[in-house]
Amino acid sequence: MVLALPVLTAGQKSIAAGPTPVHVEIDNFSFTPGTLTVKAGTEITWKNEDDIPHTVVSDDQSFKSKVLDTDETFTFTAKKAGTYSYFCSIHPKMTGKVIVE
Repeated sequence: MVLALPVLTAGQKSIAAGPTPVHVEIDNFSFTPGTLTVKAGTEITWKNEDDIPHTVVSDDQSFKSKVLDTDETFTFTAKKAGTYSYFCSIHPKMTGKVIVE
């Protein structure tokens, strides 16, 4: 099987295959942005930029990270429309929300 790949010439732009990935920063006991609205199919990456461990756990358990040390990441692809509230299981007062359209 041979796949034909498009060739770009000067002045042409490639078309993205899906939504642009987004990033959430974990720092100073908070998720930034605290509320995120994305399209279905978006890849979301949380990065712990704090000097203590954190987790990312959705209220409905649809996603759950391991304990993230400094500079570690967790990625979830938001495939289904809905609102996903999440928190840090180590520090439950840390909360965030992902709205998938």
